[in-house]
Amino acid sequence: MFKKHKKLINDTQAIDLTTVNEPNSIISEQFKTIRTNIVFSASDIKTLMVTSSLTGEGKSTIAANLAVEFANNNKNVLLIDADMRRPTVHKTFGINNIEGLSTLLTKQRIGINSCILKSKIERLNILPSGPIPPNPAELLSSKDMVEIIRNARKVFDVVLLDCPPILPVTDARILAPLVDGTILVVRRGGISKKIVRESKSVLEQVRANLLGAVLNGFYNKETVGYYGETYGSYSTK
Repeated sequence: MFKKHKKLINDTQAIDLTTVNEPNSIISEQFKTIRTNIVFSASDIKTLMVTSSLTGEGKSTIAANLAVEFANNNKNVLLIDADMRRPTVHKTFGINNIEGLSTLLTKQRIGINSCILKSKIERLNILPSGPIPPNPAELLSSKDMVEIIRNARKVFDVVLLDCPPILPVTDARILAPLVDGTILVVRRGGISKKIVRESKSVLEQVRANLLGAVLNGFYNKETVGYYGETYGSYSTK
């Protein structure tokens, strides 16, 4: 079980956190819109997975900024870096990655409280990925991972998992059935509709609850803003 007291981390070197660095910007407003749409999509959703079809679509940036916005909305949040292949959460928040999710799943550390870090952003807690293991898919499919998510759901208002892309590896497919909802990040102009449809099909095959898609890298001349102007049920048309 989680304890309320956690170590404080230094995240003053945060990068790619528009919701922290420019809280009143148009981009931050878009994240507020996404957060609101998630809340109104289903009242019982507490665990969320953020993924993409391929690498480089911005899913980690979306996950981190969403975590900040949920915390700003008076939610007690846990952001888990479940990408144990190319972890980035520790870089985004300027923390060390000596211990984390992989440490717990390989039983090198039994007490999960020693791996969860409390950020300087009020109500935002971080579980970094930990050292990159040789068998991430096997670790994520273990009973220990199920238990971590189950316990986190009891303690935190929102649990966000930053997961690897769907198509290159199986990690996200393993985690999708374990969470209440999945968000698919799609970079505009980065991938084809065929690839997006394939990702949607894969998620459906594992019975993921696909809440919608975030269109990333969208440029609007009127608002001069990037990042996910649309959020909703993804259309394959």
